[in-house]
Amino acid sequence: RGTSWTSHGFSASWRKTLAKAKISGLTFHDLRGTAVTRLAIAGCEVPEIATITGHSLKDVGAILDAHYLSRNTQLAESAIMKLERHDKKTKIPN
Repeated sequence: RGTSWTSHGFSASWRKTLAKAKISGLTFHDLRGTAVTRLAIAGCEVPEIATITGHSLKDVGAILDAHYLSRNTQLAESAIMKLERHDKKTKIPN
């Protein structure tokens, strides 16, 4: 409608959407946390993520450290591939 959400209006719409989708046990904060993770996996930097989600830089880092990145095999595999590419370029022995 061209205006910002009120906290009560968003909360009500969120509950209705979850009910319609038959989803339980999920909060808006879960959605934001998932967005933080997906943006990081896509290669976004912490300041970019914070701009999108509305978190502080510190909070984005804390979310990634505490809940997500340690469990993300896609990021681990990406890091290993980068290391291997780097080692091939610089010819550093194993």
